Amino acid sequence: MKEQQLSTPSHESRPQQPGDRLNQRSSLQLISVSQPQGSSHTQVVDVVGRRETTNSPQTEPTTRGTELRKNTQQEMVEEGDQVMGEGDLNKSDKPKRSKNRRQRRKGTGQQVVGLPCSPSAPTPVLLWFRRDLRLCDNPALNGSLEVGAPVIPVFIWSPEEEEGPGITVAMGGACKYWLHQALSCFCSSLERIGSHLVFLKASGEGKEVGSSLRTLKQLVKETGARTVLANALYEPWLKERDDVVVSALQKDGVECRMVHSYCLRDPYSVTTDGVGLRGIGSVSHFMSCCRQNPGPALGVPMDPPVSLPTPGHWPQGVSLDTLSLARMPRRKDGTTIDWAANIRKAWDFSEEGAHAQLEAFLQDGVYRYEKESGRADAPNTSCLSPYLHFGQLSPRWLLWDAKGARCRPPKFQRKLAWRDLAYWQLILFPDLPWESLRPPYKALRWSRDRGHLKAWQRGQTGYPLVDAAMRQLWLTGWMNNYMRHVVASFLIAYLYLPWQEGYRWFQDTLVDADVAIDAMMWQNGGMCGLDHWNFVMHPVDAAMTCDPYGSYVRKWCPELADLPDELIHKPWKCPASMLRRAGVVFGQTYPERIITDLEERRSQSLQDVALVRKEFGQYVDKRSGSDLVPLPPRLVSEALGLSDRDGGVVTAGKQFLLPVITRMEFKHQLEDPDADAASNPYNAVLKGYVSRKRDETIAFLNERDFTASVMYEGTQRKERLESDYRRMEGLPQPPAPRGRARRTPTAKDRFSIVPGGAVTSLR
Repeated sequence: MKEQQLSTPSHESRPQQPGDRLNQRSSLQLISVSQPQGSSHTQVVDVVGRRETTNSPQTEPTTRGTELRKNTQQEMVEEGDQVMGEGDLNKSDKPKRSKNRRQRRKGTGQQVVGLPCSPSAPTPVLLWFRRDLRLCDNPALNGSLEVGAPVIPVFIWSPEEEEGPGITVAMGGACKYWLHQALSCFCSSLERIGSHLVFLKASGEGKEVGSSLRTLKQLVKETGARTVLANALYEPWLKERDDVVVSALQKDGVECRMVHSYCLRDPYSVTTDGVGLRGIGSVSHFMSCCRQNPGPALGVPMDPPVSLPTPGHWPQGVSLDTLSLARMPRRKDGTTIDWAANIRKAWDFSEEGAHAQLEAFLQDGVYRYEKESGRADAPNTSCLSPYLHFGQLSPRWLLWDAKGARCRPPKFQRKLAWRDLAYWQLILFPDLPWESLRPPYKALRWSRDRGHLKAWQRGQTGYPLVDAAMRQLWLTGWMNNYMRHVVASFLIAYLYLPWQEGYRWFQDTLVDADVAIDAMMWQNGGMCGLDHWNFVMHPVDAAMTCDPYGSYVRKWCPELADLPDELIHKPWKCPASMLRRAGVVFGQTYPERIITDLEERRSQSLQDVALVRKEFGQYVDKRSGSDLVPLPPRLVSEALGLSDRDGGVVTAGKQFLLPVITRMEFKHQLEDPDADAASNPYNAVLKGYVSRKRDETIAFLNERDFTASVMYEGTQRKERLESDYRRMEGLPQPPAPRGRARRTPTAKDRFSIVPGGAVTSLR
């Protein structure tokens, strides 16, 4: 392993920026770790040094912050920094208030500062930005300062390389718009530290497709750079592109390094050794693999540099608008269709916006996330997914900040493990975005009704919860995870439309559209992924869980705003007089339902699954009833203990099949394929939280009654102590209060009885 020491950090003060944190350390080491397929990724490992502190008032908050970070870091190191770090923090520590966390951020930690430019400065470093548009905790950025040379940040846009093979829709319209705005904000951030971002369009000759490698070679020739640094990407086609770039540049005598930072765990380093393949596809199995085969320590997040050394000569770039990332369509009369207006209003595209969103979530929403993250009518989710996707917030920073805030709901932390699992599945199955993993389900009788698909895409299905979610997606580019399940279940289980249609629409309209995550989740929802969702969201009953009072529907479907809470999710059951008063006319102000008999269509969906499983019996395990999935060569080689050199033997032999997680509903349906869904004892349709209103009312009354009971007990204790004191002193007892105990006007319980003496004493 090759070690290179970073430049000595500086203690210069700098303007406070959102997301600044205290980070005490004596040095950082960049350790080059060999990766599969001949690539070289770099893992940042933090070596924390001890720093003497003074007792001056100015340094007291810094000292407290240092101890907190040391304690938290020790726990992370002890956990082995597997995917998540599931170990609990010191349970004796009391939760810290958000104010203390903000004080911890204000400490002036050691900073990495670039060398100033001089006439004898060495050749510059090319810092190749892709999806890592941040200054905080950016290993490639800090690694470029290690060289001690001027840094030239560049962004190369090559749409052909981004797209990859097949029908991936890797960069849809909403993602391109976010990327445009994020690049603009990131360029401003670089300018604040004395640098700027050079935009380039991948160059080609004649009819040749633009190539990032060709562009980098031209930059190397123009600038004389001998080092190229970038943060690694893990999509198979981008990984292959990067391997070609690294190999070609090294042949030309240019050092090129790809640094690991996009995921918590490098997916190419995950192995099933010691765990086996049972349960593969689940996040629990993935985390077991990471615990059994831990990688390098996760390390401490790095602070942003206060400056970047600039070259004497900047290469010629193009304007951001030239990349055509945010080009809007035009009407025949020449006016522009600004479809992204609502997206601009809904999001802050900057790195500072990412940290502000994280701070807001850790102050409020995280405390309701464990039990109420499914609520569509309340801000209980983090909304950080687009910032993670474009690298404006590193997963390590997010995990560290959540731990530092003592906000550790396991459900929230497992989301980062799901993210890493998705990338692991994508490298195992490169055709994940378009090819069903379970062979029988390719033959399902999918619908070809384009009218149903358009109604679903436009939020015109006639089912208010589905329509509200799809309209939110179109207007803001986002919806929470629960609502994604709702609309996916409706598309697949009730409209019989193939999961690929939903995947493509999400990839084009989501601002956080991620090929790995979307492909994995749509495959699971489409019944053909490695893991089966053991649930189906009912388009009406699910509202009892996520929108019990209709607030979400009223926001995105305002034409239904005047309907009562009980019927707003099923307006077809409203009396005609109620519809007239609310101004609802089906087919005019609000669409008719595109399907009416949900139970019948659900039963037909189950029967179709049973039919194809029976037809392709060779892909069903006779003993357990589980589906069998062909294993990729890499997993077979690991299971058989073969080396990479012997992996070709596996592909030349017969197909290896593995039993995978299969929904119990499907196993039972195979015994009686013609049975309806209602008679299936493992019916996966969720009925929703039908008693949510009642339970919330009871919880409120219990809280109020508990407060009243405490007041009542406190008053009784005070009267008892006063009576005992008078008895011991031989004093006469006070006269009994004249008024009788009374109830509060709205209470109907014994705990809200206010003693008469207490009322008299308040007069």
